[in-house]
Amino acid sequence: MRRTVMVTGGGQGIGKVIVRHLLEGGYNVSVLDVDPEALGELEQTYPLPDRLCTTALDVSREEDVGSFLKRTVEKFGGVYGVVNNAGISRNKPLRELSLEEWNTVLGVNLTGPFLLVKHAAPYLEAEGGVVINICSTRALMSEPNTEAYSASKGGLLTLTHALAMSLGPKVRVNAISPGWIEVSAYKKSSRRKDPRLSEADHAQHPAGRVGDPSDIARMVLFLLDPANSFITGQNFVIDGGMTKKMIYV
Repeated sequence: MRRTVMVTGGGQGIGKVIVRHLLEGGYNVSVLDVDPEALGELEQTYPLPDRLCTTALDVSREEDVGSFLKRTVEKFGGVYGVVNNAGISRNKPLRELSLEEWNTVLGVNLTGPFLLVKHAAPYLEAEGGVVINICSTRALMSEPNTEAYSASKGGLLTLTHALAMSLGPKVRVNAISPGWIEVSAYKKSSRRKDPRLSEADHAQHPAGRVGDPSDIARMVLFLLDPANSFITGQNFVIDGGMTKKMIYV
């Protein structure tokens, strides 16, 4: 029996590439995304109705999360993995950031992962499953005017090790913190564009290049592998070394 992985925000960007790698890796994949247009294109790209299920709902709404889980279990019979990838930002000067915008970002980026793991926990425990939270290097460092996004990712990082303690040893929980990952080519068709990266963009990474979504997807597959069952409560920074680079002006 194939294992099933739920992915939020899987219609575009990093999430879309994670879905591709999961399908290629032999998993069933159930995808939630708020954008039905992106989900329609995902189904056209990967016409595998027996192994791919999509749901256009909002991860920050508990009733939507419940519907997503119910549909997944009805189609595939269980849940082995959860990849909390959905994320939004409202980056603007602090005095212009409304409480509504703040709550919207935290709702998707932090409350959504909490809700999905809360409801999926019995199924994950039954299969000795895995939770992977797609965090961000913004949980560790910041630029100006990113308060809501940075706070949500910082919260997601701490939620990761809290869940690892609460759900262990039956369920492993880890985080991946991407750095600069170029996703322009992986948007839905109406927003897709060719990446415009300069030599300087690549050179500022000790690894010598800007990241690709596959760099994140490969770590997802690694963490899902039962052979790596000694890894839990950890955060894996995948940023080409940028957060370790000292900068002098």
